[in-house]
Amino acid sequence: MIQKNKDIIRRSRTLSQGQRGPGPVIYWMEREQRLNDNWALLFAQQEALIRGKALQILFFQSDTLPSPESGGQHFQRSGLALLRKQASTLNIGFSVLAGSAEKLLPRFIDRYNCHLLVTDFSPLRYKRKLCGKIGTNISIPLIEVDGHNIIPCWIASQKKEYGAYTLRPKIHRILDDYLTIFPKLIYHPDAPPDINETSFPSIASTLESPASKHTGNFRPGCDQAAERMTAFIGEGLHFYDERRNNPNINGQSGLSPYLHFGHLAPQRLALAIKNSPCPAEKQESFLEELIIRRELADNFCYYEPDYDMFAGFPLWAQKSLTQHKEDKRSHIYTLEQFANAATHEALWNCCQRSLADNNKLHGYLRMYWAKKILEWSATPE
Repeated sequence: MIQKNKDIIRRSRTLSQGQRGPGPVIYWMEREQRLNDNWALLFAQQEALIRGKALQILFFQSDTLPSPESGGQHFQRSGLALLRKQASTLNIGFSVLAGSAEKLLPRFIDRYNCHLLVTDFSPLRYKRKLCGKIGTNISIPLIEVDGHNIIPCWIASQKKEYGAYTLRPKIHRILDDYLTIFPKLIYHPDAPPDINETSFPSIASTLESPASKHTGNFRPGCDQAAERMTAFIGEGLHFYDERRNNPNINGQSGLSPYLHFGHLAPQRLALAIKNSPCPAEKQESFLEELIIRRELADNFCYYEPDYDMFAGFPLWAQKSLTQHKEDKRSHIYTLEQFANAATHEALWNCCQRSLADNNKLHGYLRMYWAKKILEWSATPE
């Protein structure tokens, strides 16, 4: 008899109740675009193994996403193509369906009498609303698993934190307990369902190749993420604290695209750093960014309903912006001029070209880049 892994279970929570069906367990992949080191997929496989069910991964490519010509879209699609091949070697179904999860998931669950629905945690409004809508339109349980934060967001803190200095002690108090080794994903014994592509058209076979030129300096995929992680720990971690804020040298990790798209688990990266020969005092600066600062961002979005609006700013920021709203601008540029790097300032133009060409901007320059857009835009109505 298979015993439930408590380390997997404690990272999950039930969003909606329901009656389990006789069909496959579904993992609705979104934020964590990887197979290994994925707590949500591990939860789904554990449930499927215990009950003798097939395991099917679904990813939805909505037509409301940014242009497929964007670097981010090429990076994501190429990564999904690699995951599809890997899933087939593990006897796990993997389909990228054309359309929205809101429309297709309830239909899919009904058509295949699915057993259980598992999905990734996201603190963002759209995903939380989407889970609420889908949860009311399906008859099976919906389980959410946080594989993005080392400590699940709702466990690390039960309120919006004022800053890193208030969240840091809460995380450090239980970090060692959660910074555990991942269980292994195994070959699945039950074959995935044969999906009718007339009813549920899959675009998996048309995904971009990993060699796409549109991904800039970053080659997509979990293997590439692991290679870059190993190289950074061996060559750059020791100097990270003293070099990371200098945009003229290669002092950063180059791992943010892989963390953003879920090609690399933050927990895997933290474990690799802690187990490296690099002195602990040299690890500290990077682990602060990887764990405390990154999980603080999730905390803010999760507990602040207006995280992307003026009302969500701290009161001091609201007051300052209101006070200077009518200030005369030294220069005013259109969105097109910004996009084409056509401002009077050479440094800003260089930042914009770097962002357009490489799909990434040096972390130390991001706030400068954003502040200048605010300074040089027309006064908002």
